[in-house]
Amino acid sequence: MRIAVSSDMDEPVARLLLDELRRRGHDVRAHGALRPGADAQWAACSEAAARDVAEGTADQAVVCCWTGTGASIAANKVPGVRAALCTDAVTADGARRWNDANVLALSLRLTSEPLLKEILDAWFAGEPSQDPEDRQNVARVGRLDAARGS
Repeated sequence: MRIAVSSDMDEPVARLLLDELRRRGHDVRAHGALRPGADAQWAACSEAAARDVAEGTADQAVVCCWTGTGASIAANKVPGVRAALCTDAVTADGARRWNDANVLALSLRLTSEPLLKEILDAWFAGEPSQDPEDRQNVARVGRLDAARGS
């Protein structure tokens, strides 16, 4: 899978994220502080990773900042992106299942190595629900994106 990754800081957990994704066989494209010369501001690098998803050059993205909140806000401003701030595996599973989230937002402050691996396990194992109500909600979010672009 092609995954865009952004971080506004070159923190150990961000480097671990890159290594872990590559170890799992993913093709990783780094943004922000993880790519020399790139804009490392959280809004800019999160937008860049989210645009990769929206434009189809990445299948999914993982965006990081100190709390994860700013990264998720910036990513969600890109039409077609459904970013979810996940601080545990159960939330990551639910975000994939019920929200068909395509961008994972992580906190550099809260995410330990074991927790990161648990979150990634749940995220990649999660499949979007085919329940009609869940699909209707995801479609509604898509219409919100379309209305914003009008």
